[in-house]
Amino acid sequence: MELQKLSVKFFVEQPDDVPLTKFIEVFHGWIQATDGVYHDVADYSHMQAGPGIVLVADGANVSIDEAENRRGLLFNQKRYLAGSNHDRLRTVLRSALKNCRKLEAEPVLRRKLRFSANEAVISINDRLAGTNTEESFQELKSEVESFKKELYGSAEISFERDSDPRKRLHVRIKTSGALDLNALFNNLKNN
Repeated sequence: MELQKLSVKFFVEQPDDVPLTKFIEVFHGWIQATDGVYHDVADYSHMQAGPGIVLVADGANVSIDEAENRRGLLFNQKRYLAGSNHDRLRTVLRSALKNCRKLEAEPVLRRKLRFSANEAVISINDRLAGTNTEESFQELKSEVESFKKELYGSAEISFERDSDPRKRLHVRIKTSGALDLNALFNNLKNN
């Protein structure tokens, strides 16, 4: 299985501490601070358990997603990534973690927003490349499993799948260990 169009979601620790619409202002600031990297902000705050607030770019979208009634940062890679599956996973995870850290550092969000490093969902956003079957899940799980030591060290990890065939192929990784977002980012940076 070639891992492309990967999405990674890290969940917030206190989901109701920041109004969803506050991220519109933050993302507009990101657009103004870049030279054409980001293009637009889409507001889906009116939708229950929806895509939330989406920052649109050519290569990847960043959003404060509320799917499953759980707020988190969703990094959705849209462009083709070169390298091995391991390289692609590292690239997308680092990008997601980098954006989590950037949001936590925003002055208007500081001390109000923290992302949990103990749970993430890695998805393939292409139903042709990865159908939500047990066989495809085992392939994706083995790719993520080979990566877990680099990301989580010796922490115990569990893998879950929602077998609903209407949903995208994904693997939910969880650990009960106390982990820090910066530690995860540095683990990926040093390898």
